Amino acid sequence: MINISVLQSMLSTTEIKPPSPNQIKALTLTDLVIMNKLSVSFREQIKKYVNIDPFTTRDPIEENDDYEYSVILDKNNTDRIVSIVATRREFTTQLPWDSLLESQLVRLTISKTDTSAIKYELMPKDTNNFYPFRLSTTIAGYITFAFQICGLHQ
Repeated sequence: MINISVLQSMLSTTEIKPPSPNQIKALTLTDLVIMNKLSVSFREQIKKYVNIDPFTTRDPIEENDDYEYSVILDKNNTDRIVSIVATRREFTTQLPWDSLLESQLVRLTISKTDTSAIKYELMPKDTNNFYPFRLSTTIAGYITFAFQICGLHQ
């Protein structure tokens, strides 16, 4: 017979958490290369379901926005961030996340505060880090990829 408290303890220890700024600062050049490769593949995968505008625009992280924020992480090392996504709440369930992530990636919904901290560590430039993406002709959200990293915050 399985002890329920042991099972709950096991499940809670495998809970995925967003990487902290210190974990991001500890990423190696190898990690950045892997993140880049995964982000290019993820971009090709998501383009099957949404239209990504060709130019970046303002960062969506604002005080009174209505986005659900998430990070796409490498399942093998969840300190590796592949993408940051801000999706308008009414479109979140319309994206086929299981198909998009396949077996190598994991999506983690995070707070606006965590999103802002992660974005700042990866992309210290203040604005224009995100591509709008559309379902039909409506902007459903904004996305940024690891291949856009031009230097970590020091």
